[in-house]
Parts: sequence; structure tokens; C-alpha cells
Amino acid sequence: MTEAWTPELRLRTSADRCQLRLVGVTYGNGATMQEASNDMLARLFDLAMTVRDGRYRPMSELGAPDPRVLSFLYEIGEIAANGGDIRQRVFDVPAPRHSTE
Repeated sequence: MTEAWTPELRLRTSADRCQLRLVGVTYGNGATMQEASNDMLARLFDLAMTVRDGRYRPMSELGAPDPRVLSFLYEIGEIAANGGDIRQRVFDVPAPRHSTE
């Protein structure tokens, strides 16, 4: 089985602003990295739900969308629709372990 594709994350900072970019998909801005991350995740959630719900209509002038991006967005939409935490998938964070005691 192949690993799921994830867009590259890039962080740009200046004296008072951060921008976190999920390359080729979306971005987030904020005064801190946490704010930029929250902004990016909110934008990603909206995009992912649009794709998952079948409301995404690509513009023909821009050419065909990257199938990896569409697959990634659909997967994020599925995670969100099932009550999951999309941060785990975006930031490649393992799911928290629950004690069996």
C-alpha cells in the first residue's frame, strides 16, 4: 500500500505576521503560527467539504485540477464529516493513544 500524498507545508514569518501555506491548496495568516494554522485549517475545511459534497466546479480556463489535490481534499472532507481531527492528517500527527486501564 502506498502512503497518502500530503501537500508541502511552508511557513513564512515577518516581524508581526505568519503565513502557513499548504502548497497548491490553501493558506492561513495570523499574528502567530498557531493563528496562521487555525486560519489555514478553517480554509481547508471549507474547501474539503465543498469537494466532498460535490459542489466543487473547476474553471476550464485553469486546466484540469491535480488529482492528488482533489483526493487529498476529499479525504480531509471524509475525516471531518466523520468527526475526526483533520489536523492529524494535515500535520502528520499520530492519533492520541487512549489508556486501556
